[in-house]
Amino acid sequence: MLRTHTCGELSMQQNGMEVKLCGWIQKSRDLGGMTFIDLRDRYGITQLVFNMDSNAELCNEARKLNREYVVRIAGKVTERSSKNLKIPTGEIEILVEQLEVLNVSETPPFTIEENTDGGDELRMKYRYLDLRRPSVRANLELRHQLASLIRNFLDGEKFIEVETPVLIKSTPEGARDFVVPSRVHNGQFYALPQSPQTFKQLLMVAGFDRYYQIVKCFRDEDLRADRQPEFTQIDCEMSFIEQEDILKTFEGLIKHLFKKVKNMDMPMLPRMTYAHAMKNYGNDKPDTRFEMCIRELKSKDTPLQLPAGKFKLFDEAEYTAGIVATGCATYTRKQLDELTEWVKRPQIGAGGMVYIRYNTDGTIKSSIDKFYTEEELRKAIQNMGAAEGDLVLILSGSESKTQKALSELRLEMGNRMGLRDRNTYSCLWVVDFPLLEWNEESKRFHAMHHPFTSPKPEDVNLLESAPGEVRANAYDLVINGVEIGGGSIRIFDKKLQSKMFEILGFTPEKSMEQFGFLLNAFHYGAPPHGGLAFGFDRLCALFGGSDSIRDFIAFPKNNAARDIMIDAPSFIEKEQLSELGLSITNR
Repeated sequence: MLRTHTCGELSMQQNGMEVKLCGWIQKSRDLGGMTFIDLRDRYGITQLVFNMDSNAELCNEARKLNREYVVRIAGKVTERSSKNLKIPTGEIEILVEQLEVLNVSETPPFTIEENTDGGDELRMKYRYLDLRRPSVRANLELRHQLASLIRNFLDGEKFIEVETPVLIKSTPEGARDFVVPSRVHNGQFYALPQSPQTFKQLLMVAGFDRYYQIVKCFRDEDLRADRQPEFTQIDCEMSFIEQEDILKTFEGLIKHLFKKVKNMDMPMLPRMTYAHAMKNYGNDKPDTRFEMCIRELKSKDTPLQLPAGKFKLFDEAEYTAGIVATGCATYTRKQLDELTEWVKRPQIGAGGMVYIRYNTDGTIKSSIDKFYTEEELRKAIQNMGAAEGDLVLILSGSESKTQKALSELRLEMGNRMGLRDRNTYSCLWVVDFPLLEWNEESKRFHAMHHPFTSPKPEDVNLLESAPGEVRANAYDLVINGVEIGGGSIRIFDKKLQSKMFEILGFTPEKSMEQFGFLLNAFHYGAPPHGGLAFGFDRLCALFGGSDSIRDFIAFPKNNAARDIMIDAPSFIEKEQLSELGLSITNR
């Protein structure tokens, strides 16, 4: 070995010891008679000392070194006179006796420090340099730790890790596939898997009753902070179980991770129905770290809680609801106008916002004062749960659009009021999703999760008469308003699976063409089974306290789905295209 120790492990216990270290030069300080260099490797930083009085030649050689040079030194551990207790090696330094330059470096395009001067795009272009920064390296170390803990837990629960194919068949349901042309089978294409869904079900048919895989998946979707074209999921499946068995097993995994990583004992995870989540939070992944639930003033089940015929917007709207911001009646007109513009942004989509201040002296001030009396407004907002000192924010419109906008407004107010603490964790299961959702564009039902999700047994009889009312035997794990994972009990009966394909608009011939391998497998004794998949990148970001999964991926893509470090995607040679039977005319 070129080194006896790393740059993060030496302390006063090694005082007087002769050691050898290797690493990169973080910074150098020339103080006349002495030169100090901070040497960095994956494990930490150790201060090196070169003394002009004892070895002028070596000291002069050290002064020629630049940042990021790779060096090897030998020397003696000594007590540091000016200690730095912020780092593990801060009580010692190395009095260098030998110096060897292993490789030189150009001046890097940004400083490799915590408070770097490099922007996102620059750091992604030189990602191998960005990975030298301690915080980025710590993110990948956390990722490794989580992967090890997950494997150990699942091994203890008798799961077996099985690798499934990466080159598979394209299917029409779900997100867009990445496709791979076949040279051998000209004109035909593989697809990269969006998940190993059908393969893990086939493993259940094969008798592997507990399967898992930490697996790379691919979806050709528009990007955002928690989405990449290639991502990693913890994919799991179990046989001879019911929904409650799966929830308990993977609730155990989540509790295990919180205990090992955060030293937190998580309580039993509550269950919330999809209907309750949509009604009270406006989305199916509610952030339950704070209340501020949506309260309806008008819906298909609730008549308008204000006198009719006075305000046209409320009278004509399908849905009117709001949130109560506790203690925010002091918001100024400027703040309220800014909030109104915020909800009108295209990504929120509200047409406007009504506010009602319930002042601490009991008076009411509202943007709709001229339409309603103070007593009418008081009664309505008290029914919403508002008290003196509170601010009520109200949106109107179609139910689905307004719920979505209120959900975003609730989260924004949670941020502004400091209610979304990163060090607080609120976990829950959302259950009883709709099995199907109607698509106006295609004029047919689509699977809300995927076509292999089983309906609730008590709702099976509704498949013929009212398919839109059928609930799925499905569940999502939500932590702090982020969907960390989800799954379902699967259909394992050939007739029910064929019926599901029929409802989704598949002809029997198309069903066999796309999924005949699965339907045929069901002829040979498929067991009851179900499973779920966690977004591993999202889980890493959650435990690392970040909103972006890119921080926890070694070599991520940017927001345009490009790898700017290796310049991909890129054009390929015409000869390669010809071999594949392809041509591109719009270069």
